[in-house]
Amino acid sequence: MAKLIIEAGRTSKHYWKDLWRYRELFYFLAWRDILVRYRQTAIGFAWAILRPLLTMLVLTVVFGRVARLPSEGVPYPVLVFSAMLPWQFFSNSLTESSNSLVTNANLITKIYFPRLVIPASSVIVGMVEFAISFLILAVLLVWYQFMPTWRILFLPLLIVLAFLTALGPGLIVTVLNVKYRDFRYIIPFVVQFGLYVSPVGYSSSRIQGAWRLLYSLNPMVGVIDGFRWAICGNQPIYWPGFVISLTLTGLLLVFGLRFFRRMERQFADVI
Repeated sequence: MAKLIIEAGRTSKHYWKDLWRYRELFYFLAWRDILVRYRQTAIGFAWAILRPLLTMLVLTVVFGRVARLPSEGVPYPVLVFSAMLPWQFFSNSLTESSNSLVTNANLITKIYFPRLVIPASSVIVGMVEFAISFLILAVLLVWYQFMPTWRILFLPLLIVLAFLTALGPGLIVTVLNVKYRDFRYIIPFVVQFGLYVSPVGYSSSRIQGAWRLLYSLNPMVGVIDGFRWAICGNQPIYWPGFVISLTLTGLLLVFGLRFFRRMERQFADVI
């Protein structure tokens, strides 16, 4: 009797073509996750507005009012929210993608498709909240009568950079969570801790000398600095640190893809 064998990756020759062939599945998973995210909640998509807005208010009070850190000529809420955009996208993407394979276990064990579709679609879901948060930023800019400069034209490139920065670590954590379920408890702590070690509530220019170069080993520092440079206009980029962040983003992405592909065939057995 003939046996049907479902392989996770087929061959490397066809894998990347299969990603395009299964693009409809990618759209379906992303749309499904968007619909399920706020299902059976009292205020639904309003959470996408309240969460970043409340976080911005807390950081503005703590760093702007209590600590009295300078905003360098930018309204403090605008300074904070221009950093909240990439940070919220990164944290949401990392959280959602880390558990994406586990929550789709039934799908993985039944049919063949490139498993990379699942964590990638989870990262895309974060773009929806990013778009909603961008509308909040637009309201803040109008409220404070703060007009961005020509640098805002570079924002699409920085959004792509934020996507790649989230995808690399997301793939790594996704694989680790399949084998070690402890990571579903570790990731929320990492995200909460990362909010304070990233320049969200303050400008990275507060870090001086060699410490700033070391601080740039956090890839999100370069992304946040880039967003502030594009939105706030007068926020300069620390180029040595930006290059380091860019390099680390590339390395994490390459390693994440290779690690994911190497472990992909084991998902159906382990999950």
